[in-house]
Amino acid sequence: MGEKEMAEQWIVGVDLGGTTTKVAFINMDGTIIQKWKIPTDNSAEGKFITINIAKTIDQKLEELHTSKEKLIGLGMGAPGPIHYLSGMILNAVNLGWRDNFPLQELLQEETFLPAIIENDANCAALGEMWKGAGNGSKDLVCVTLGTGVGGGVIVNGNIIQGVNGAGGEIGHITAIPFGGHPCNCGKTGCLETVASATGIVRIAMSSLAQESTDGLLQDIFAEKGAITAKDVMDCARNEDLLAQKVIDKIAVYLGLVLANIANTLNPAKIVIGGGVSKAGDVLLKPVIAQFEKFAFEPVRKSTEIALAALGNDAGVIGAAWLVKNKLTKLNS
Repeated sequence: MGEKEMAEQWIVGVDLGGTTTKVAFINMDGTIIQKWKIPTDNSAEGKFITINIAKTIDQKLEELHTSKEKLIGLGMGAPGPIHYLSGMILNAVNLGWRDNFPLQELLQEETFLPAIIENDANCAALGEMWKGAGNGSKDLVCVTLGTGVGGGVIVNGNIIQGVNGAGGEIGHITAIPFGGHPCNCGKTGCLETVASATGIVRIAMSSLAQESTDGLLQDIFAEKGAITAKDVMDCARNEDLLAQKVIDKIAVYLGLVLANIANTLNPAKIVIGGGVSKAGDVLLKPVIAQFEKFAFEPVRKSTEIALAALGNDAGVIGAAWLVKNKLTKLNS
């Protein structure tokens, strides 16, 4: 295939989450042509996940009256550590898959496309480097705050995978060394237990139970019988004291962990993404204040903390970058 034909091809970018799978057709410049999402069905040990992805790609091509030949490959971000040579997911705590799940092999069998698998947070980091807040910076750390907490570390333009694919697992850095909450990974006190949407809700629920103060968050809980991480952020923005206390607590953990990462790596940027980051300044400002308290002075001066620019698209764009990068290397 010549360069011109290749330039007109599309890449399938997939961002696999515990509840939702995002899919996009992306061109070789990193522009999204079409994007959509499907629910992640993790029943029956997750056996339908890859089948559903193959089906939805075919359906979308049909809707667009486009032949499958338009697609040059599939890149996927998946949660958990990956064995890169085989494309196996070593351990996916939220997807129902058994350990050492042959994800790449199954995707290729079901979609008839060459597939590359990468950790989901690494994909978000690559997406931000390619088209987002990284803006050409070759040294950046990306932290995604969603159902869990993911991390991607890029040093001199290369994603850090580590010796068995567990490099950059920022969500499992211990934020509370003693008496922390159990994490799905089997440890206790991981950053994921306090800075994920799930962790934020748990901390807020415990605060609501302990403090009988009136306020916006208390009202929402009384009305719905439940609260979301977004409720906590919205209430904090509207100066609800209890919600602000919850965010201040989370900011200490997040600021401490990010400062320790920055003290180790001294990146140009730390990019915060994922659903929770949509809160914007209400979360960012207290996190930066804590980061500045814990960071080594030269690091504090040189590392910028920024919100992800691509929002929910970072993962699919980074997944597409994997395919583009591989093809570029093969053709050079």
